Amino acid sequence: MVMKKRWVILITALALMLMLSACTSGGNKPANESAENKVNGGNNSSKSGGEEGEKGSQEKQSEGVIKATDLSLIPAIAKNRTDSLIVGMTDPKGVFNRLFSETVFDAYVNYTLFDALYIVKADGTYEPSLAESYDVSEDGLKYTFHLKPNVKFTDGTPLTAKDYYFTFKLMLDPSYDGELDPLSYHIVGAQEYHDGKASEISGIKVINDSTVEISVTEATALTLVDLADVYVLPEHYYGVGYKQGNLDSVKALNSKPLGSGQYKLASYKAGQEIIFEVNDNYFKGAPKVKTVIFKTTTETTQMAMLQSGETDMNEITVTEDNVEELKAMGFLDVHLLPNNGYGYIAFNHKLAKFQDVKVRQALTYGLNRAEIVDLIYGPYAKVINIPQSSVSWSYTDENIEAYEYDVEKAKQLLDEAGWVAGADGIREKNGETLKINFTATADNPVVDALLPIMTTNYKELGIDIVSETLDFNAIMDKKTNGDFEMFFAAWSLTPDPDNTVYITDGAQNDYGYSNAKVDQLMKEGRKTLDIEKRKEIYKEMYQELNKDVPIILMYQRNNMTAVSGRAVGFDISPYKDFPFSLYQVELQQ
Repeated sequence: MVMKKRWVILITALALMLMLSACTSGGNKPANESAENKVNGGNNSSKSGGEEGEKGSQEKQSEGVIKATDLSLIPAIAKNRTDSLIVGMTDPKGVFNRLFSETVFDAYVNYTLFDALYIVKADGTYEPSLAESYDVSEDGLKYTFHLKPNVKFTDGTPLTAKDYYFTFKLMLDPSYDGELDPLSYHIVGAQEYHDGKASEISGIKVINDSTVEISVTEATALTLVDLADVYVLPEHYYGVGYKQGNLDSVKALNSKPLGSGQYKLASYKAGQEIIFEVNDNYFKGAPKVKTVIFKTTTETTQMAMLQSGETDMNEITVTEDNVEELKAMGFLDVHLLPNNGYGYIAFNHKLAKFQDVKVRQALTYGLNRAEIVDLIYGPYAKVINIPQSSVSWSYTDENIEAYEYDVEKAKQLLDEAGWVAGADGIREKNGETLKINFTATADNPVVDALLPIMTTNYKELGIDIVSETLDFNAIMDKKTNGDFEMFFAAWSLTPDPDNTVYITDGAQNDYGYSNAKVDQLMKEGRKTLDIEKRKEIYKEMYQELNKDVPIILMYQRNNMTAVSGRAVGFDISPYKDFPFSLYQVELQQ
């Protein structure tokens, strides 16, 4: 590619910067800790792991790949599936459009069906996919992408620069309500189009079928990734019935997607399975496995379905018992990788009781997080105190309060906040009792460990906890609608600390949290190009979040993915989800 010298330096710095953790403006993805033992969300180590080395007999492997020991143990039902791969996972919500999807499981589907100009590699940097190359002007305000020739959507229609432009029109539509934040890309004319004052985006020019030029008003550390990490939608399909200001016709196709990806959707049965058929004309080469099935599993069924051969792959909650059980099966490769994400408990900041930082701090000091994390994950997780993966380039533990379990400190903070114990021991303030409705996923070992300890801990503080358990997608709906008091979930991150989760009115901020200092620091972090300066900015931001406690941070853990030894070719890392390498996978007999 052709670039001026100054921008070679900048892009090199950007590549280094993208080596480790967090999230672009496309942002974090909610993850179900019941079954989502992820490599993405977060993403932590720049290597995807390797085979187990020589270890002492008492040492347990906590990272890397534990290889299958006896492939003759592969169940007959699996061996007889010579041209299909079955992947077990939590049920997706059925939003098969990257512009609108929220959960990691929908993202898995979208990565299978669609392509972006550039996609993430195992080390967290990016490589060309639909694009062949790009150029950047000397002032850094104009980006030109050159698309690969002869790429087609799965219906045979050529993919062109017009489709890329059309995708941005949808993202910048006045009615767009997804979790992307395209106005932050600073594309010339984007605001006018979004406000309905222009019918075209003046800063995006289609030069020819394979060339598109994007002008921005200012360059940021994320500009290249923002413009390149776009999953292209075909205008001839999604544009039918579309009118500026109304995306209803586009959303109506969420369960009937059309992309240019490795596979095409054959059928979808909510709560049961999604069947994909091979795209024989895939531009990277036709996938070797003809049929891929994402089958819905739960915490109680996933291990048995691997054992019986009903599934070939699943993400399993990482515990010492589960690791040993998977190893004992003999025919599974067990991937143990750092998770680029974190588990947390959210507050609804629109409720008065959670608007007092002393209450939020008290609820953190008063919860024995270390006991909960050890009980669930043992050596495979640790308590965290900033919303970032511990091996991210932006991670810091400098001047970070650990919030170690301290009942007396928690009681003192509640006293200072004006919550006083009543006759029944439950705290009261201004006639309101300190009662909290807590929502968490059903059939979830994390919740099974969390709830009893939380209930006991908070009862000692004089807090009445009322809990409900729902399925993961129901909780995501409650989060989106603001219909909650506290809930447990997890974020899965992407390779940069920029995000909208803690920004006032941010696209992913469903908590109602607002902190002007955090807003300003996040803005500075995005605008700053020097990675060392960015580190200092994010360090200050994490220190502020640590003091302000917008959520209760619980842990960062390892992911554990079990894959049948007959399925070879996966390239999985803390940054790179399994669907990106599906087209490389072969089924050995």
